[in-house]
Amino acid sequence: MTTGVRRRLGVEERRQQLIGVALELFSRRSPDEVSIDEIASAAGISRPLVYHYFPGKLSLYEAALQRAADELAARFVEPHEGPLGARLHRVMGRYFDFVDEHGPGFSALMRGGPAVGSSTTNALVDSVRQAAYVQILSHLGVTDPPARLELVVRSWISLAESTALIWLDGRRIPREELESQLVHDFAALASVSAAYDEEMGGLLRRIFKEEPADGPFADLAGRLLTLAT
Repeated sequence: MTTGVRRRLGVEERRQQLIGVALELFSRRSPDEVSIDEIASAAGISRPLVYHYFPGKLSLYEAALQRAADELAARFVEPHEGPLGARLHRVMGRYFDFVDEHGPGFSALMRGGPAVGSSTTNALVDSVRQAAYVQILSHLGVTDPPARLELVVRSWISLAESTALIWLDGRRIPREELESQLVHDFAALASVSAAYDEEMGGLLRRIFKEEPADGPFADLAGRLLTLAT
């Protein structure tokens, strides 16, 4: 008969465990409502031991947000295969998976939560937006974007954030519809910009040329034609 021996975690292992526990709690409730006592209890350690690894709740909160930001940024990574509309649709599916799984944590990341206005939180949010921006440009095959294209992509990323935050407040619109709508929104923003700029027009024609007749961009065109008749 053997007796189980509880292995003592190393410093980094314990830090990562506490971050994981905090993220799990933040996925169900706002970080404002989660106490250090609850985090300690869920991790199976004492409250003073939490402070041994993190100076305070804010530092643990920021470490948890860092992991969440890294995971959210990774949702925008997509193989360069197939038409752009389908790629964006898959990205939005993974994006809303994260939002669905980590609702309060996502809100805290984007709105700041208890660290609102802190330089660390602002930098984390900016890093997610920049990662998304770089990924979208890579799918467009553009390394030096003109001003109008930068405006379109950054506006679309902000729209995706706002849409997700509003959806979390009651989930009154089916998420599948919002995922498709956001892909349509990208095409709409790019189309309006193309109407004012020939360079954007050329980019949009190249994108549309690669889109299938049953793709999301063609679906948007059909819906708009229906409205016009």
